[in-house]
Amino acid sequence: MKISLNWLKDFIDIQESPEKLGTILTDIGLEVEGLEQIEEVEGGMKGLVVGEVLECSKHPDADKLSLTRVDVGGEEPLSVVCGAPNVAAGQKVVVATIGTELSMNGSSFTIKRAKIRGQLSEGMICAEDEIGLGTSHDGIMVLDNTAVPGTPAADYFKLESDSVFEIGLTPNRIDAASHFGTARDLAAFYSMSRKIELKKPFLTDIKPDSKGRTVEVTIEDTEGCRRFTGLTITDIQVAPSPKWLQLRLKAIGLSPINNVVDITNYVLHELGQPLHAYDADKLADDKIIVRRPAEGTSFVTLDGVERKLSAEDVMVCDAKRGVCIAGVFGGFESGITEQTKNIFLESAYFDPVSVRKTAKRHGLSTDSSFRFERGVDPEITLVALKRAASLIRDLAKGTISSEIIDIHPSPIKAWEIDAKYSHIDRLCGKKIDPSLIKSILASLDIRVVKEEGDDLKLLVAPYRVDVTREADVIEEILRIYGYNNIGFSDKLNSSVSYQQQPDHEKMVNFVSDYLTSNGFTEIMANSLTRGEYYRELTSFPAEKSVPVMNPLSADLNVMRQTILFGGLESISRNINHKNPNLRLFEYGRVYQLENKDTADFKNFREHPVFGIFLSGNREEARWNAAEQKVDFFQLKAYFLSLLAKLGISESRLDVAPLEDRQDIFGGGLAFSLAGDILVEAGTVQPELLARFDIEQEVFFAEIFWDVLFKKITLSRSFTELPKFPEVRRDLALLIDEEIEYAKIEKLAYSAGKGMLKRVLLFDYYRGKNIPEGKKSYAVSFYLQDLKKTLTDKEIDRIMSKLTDLLKAELNATLR
Repeated sequence: MKISLNWLKDFIDIQESPEKLGTILTDIGLEVEGLEQIEEVEGGMKGLVVGEVLECSKHPDADKLSLTRVDVGGEEPLSVVCGAPNVAAGQKVVVATIGTELSMNGSSFTIKRAKIRGQLSEGMICAEDEIGLGTSHDGIMVLDNTAVPGTPAADYFKLESDSVFEIGLTPNRIDAASHFGTARDLAAFYSMSRKIELKKPFLTDIKPDSKGRTVEVTIEDTEGCRRFTGLTITDIQVAPSPKWLQLRLKAIGLSPINNVVDITNYVLHELGQPLHAYDADKLADDKIIVRRPAEGTSFVTLDGVERKLSAEDVMVCDAKRGVCIAGVFGGFESGITEQTKNIFLESAYFDPVSVRKTAKRHGLSTDSSFRFERGVDPEITLVALKRAASLIRDLAKGTISSEIIDIHPSPIKAWEIDAKYSHIDRLCGKKIDPSLIKSILASLDIRVVKEEGDDLKLLVAPYRVDVTREADVIEEILRIYGYNNIGFSDKLNSSVSYQQQPDHEKMVNFVSDYLTSNGFTEIMANSLTRGEYYRELTSFPAEKSVPVMNPLSADLNVMRQTILFGGLESISRNINHKNPNLRLFEYGRVYQLENKDTADFKNFREHPVFGIFLSGNREEARWNAAEQKVDFFQLKAYFLSLLAKLGISESRLDVAPLEDRQDIFGGGLAFSLAGDILVEAGTVQPELLARFDIEQEVFFAEIFWDVLFKKITLSRSFTELPKFPEVRRDLALLIDEEIEYAKIEKLAYSAGKGMLKRVLLFDYYRGKNIPEGKKSYAVSFYLQDLKKTLTDKEIDRIMSKLTDLLKAELNATLR
């Protein structure tokens, strides 16, 4: 939100510099994110002065140039070579002195002392286009004879400069979304240190000059429209706005259109009340009806786009059709044009929830909807109408042709809040004088209606939609009193409490530290995502997505079921920015409906997960190392090592193919412990990658943290280094094609009874001399007794038992 300092000064006496005022605004809750200096003319005419041409003669070496002597208020006149045909002695002109920077046609140049055709020139006599006051370049600008040489051009032309604050307005502070609202907060702050007057907008008495044109207003939807005011103005002259009005709008980033539209925008940003002007001659039967439309009704908005209305939208209609989406956007056919002669001016209060849903439904965000959906002041509608009507009467020469219409079917009353001085002191952390508390409350339009000892009964104005309980009132007091005025106590309170072991946050940080130490970068994706991602997926069905009731956009309309898609978005973005070699991880929550028929807080499941992503090369290409792509086994090594650090060895895990995730993984495995899946990992399907324009392989693992956390074992035991040697025995096994290595490893450990320390697959063969349906594994077994040296007899007994077990369980034979 942009706030003009000059505009603020219409309502309140401000003595501080713009920088100091920015600090004050931030301190009272209106955070200033930027401060910009605005000049009416680019550059502010710095270096331009009024001059008087004392002498003028022809240049001896150029027919189209003149030699002049110009008095600019200095000790000596300046010699200036001028090419304008209309320059003459006795003229008052604008002179650009040496060092002045001028801009023309998008380019700039600096005035320097120079010789032109052999004659010294110490400046430039300017045309109107050269100083930003027009487009003519036919000759120099000649000023009135009353102009005094040496006067800065900015002072002569009375140029206006302004300071504009960019305020990051929080959603709850819609009461400050105007210059008057901001001035009201400043007045409350200043009232603590000096007497201050908050000036109200100037209003003239609005009485009909005639009663020749009246529009009949009917409110059928009293829930959607709580108040409607309006009047008719005839015989207006649509024309460009006066300079002062255009400057005000330009300062806050708005482009002037015409006097009528500009006035409605001006009042919006002055008072915070959206207005709408209709071409009265285009209203059928001079009627306005506020109602809900039929589902699917077509309506063309001011931007020329045809939209299909919902039966839940609130519409302002005439006797035949809709003319405006209430509180959001006007209609194309009833808008103000240069031919408009008669208007109906509307100032209303529309239901915030209805406006918000309508704006989101149609993908519209306007200055009007921004305010209505947060809750405007229901009591200012009439004030804003009168303010705009008086301006239109003065600036567009209009005639007030009807009485003011004010329909208020369900008035919004101020609400009562009970507060205590003791509670205020306790929450503020400091005792504040009761008289100062009451002064602050009064300046914020919070009235003390009853005071008995420690108790206060307060009446809060309806426009303070965010002040509904005692804590809100205390926050308002503290905001104006100043957080910086609250000191720190020397007293420190603490308590001893039982903490679950292992600590959840510490373990999350432990995993994150492990991954970052291995070269991973943490990403943080939005928990809201596109519902389109889940269409036609069986792994994560679209009907299981948790919908957002009022989504910001179609890209953020459901809660994510998996952490995968946010990671793919990040990978796609990085690849597009020439960063293809990626190791990424994310910790976050995923969401899924338990019952697709209902969506409420008790119906969906939410659980935390870690997502790990690998893509591209293992490391950057270099002269002494060949390029090597990442693969699934590298990903597997990372998460198995992580599990080992959490007390879960690979030998305890059951591994199975991911048959129900084939639309996600081109090939994947599930790693389980005691029947609970801890990790699902694999290669992401190329078809899925294509939706994100990713052409390189991506390997993904999803760790189900809530399941894993319950199985973490942090107990550690330490033993001395082995004194006795380790023995290795190798077996070449011929086994069936479908048997996995993990089964061999698991059987070996069960037969080793503590003597088997390691199992390693060092060769795999399938082909010549191997029967069809068979494969050959060469496996190393490492045996060790920590108490003595193993004898050959003991080793042979263990290996024999192991061979018999493999044959019995897996039908394995020795080659």
